[in-house]
Amino acid sequence: MTRLLGLLALCWVPIVLPAQAQDTVASFYRSRTMEMLVPTTAGNDFDLRARLLARFMPEFIPGHPSFITRNMPGGGGIIAMNHMATRVPRDGATLHMMFPSVGTLQAIGTPEVAFDLRAFNFVGNTSTSPNVMVAWHTAGVTSIDALKGNPLVLGTTSGDSGVYYVRALQQLGYKVSVVSGYAGGAQVNLAMERGEVQGRATNAWAAWKATKPDWVQDKTIIPLVQIGLTRHPDMKDVPLLLELAPNADDRALLDFLSASVALSRSLVTTPGVPADRLNALRRAFDQTVVSPAFLAEAGKMGLDMSPLTGEQSQEISNRILDTPPDVIARAKTIMLAP
Repeated sequence: MTRLLGLLALCWVPIVLPAQAQDTVASFYRSRTMEMLVPTTAGNDFDLRARLLARFMPEFIPGHPSFITRNMPGGGGIIAMNHMATRVPRDGATLHMMFPSVGTLQAIGTPEVAFDLRAFNFVGNTSTSPNVMVAWHTAGVTSIDALKGNPLVLGTTSGDSGVYYVRALQQLGYKVSVVSGYAGGAQVNLAMERGEVQGRATNAWAAWKATKPDWVQDKTIIPLVQIGLTRHPDMKDVPLLLELAPNADDRALLDFLSASVALSRSLVTTPGVPADRLNALRRAFDQTVVSPAFLAEAGKMGLDMSPLTGEQSQEISNRILDTPPDVIARAKTIMLAP
């Protein structure tokens, strides 16, 4: 995992595509309408980032195609990934902003998984922002330590990784429970406002800042624990989930549950994409996420950008899939529990 952390700090320089390859790729993408697939409902951080990339990437893709965006929520991202693996042409004309937890779900042998993430091609990642478990301001809970004695009921969407974080905390002795099955993050937020639940099991910190900046500023939501590999500068006093581990074995488990957050907002395309097209898509992503116009628009939308290249993202994903069997076995007791 030390090497994984090192990857996040690598200096990354866009690579220029050779002219001959550009011509070949341009002939494929010219006048083509590409699809951007989003595994969530509309209006959240995943959706906003995907649509922003769909607006700006065509400038840097040879042939300058256009995009349509399609939302396909459900199953914690499995439905959209299965669609990508089994129904989408493997030609590089469809991109997908995947749920970061899908690699973890594959690693533990989730029955519904019909894809092999190793075969997918990472185009890039726009954010390494941690996920955050929060309490609603009226819950009377201001730190994770308070949950050693005070119960808290959290909400989450169907199939979301928040359920796993809650179960992990329960095993560590924290009095937390979860109500799952909400259609999307907006519905969980509404449930907090109505008093149906006392907090939200997980959401990216970047997403909170983008979609509910007033809640962040006014402390309407109280961060309790971060899920990721490093603490976010905004929350230096909020512990990481893995930091709550009392021993090395528990830390290895919580490390596995947290590692996928390093791929927080990754863009992938299908297996089998010709190498020249994949390279063109990766380099277009690299150029997009440093372009002044893109960054200006992202700033207006409150979208934090901490990009990784497709190559960096691919290596992190493979390392998650290479997790030792004993750690996987323990993770199954949490992630596959009824």
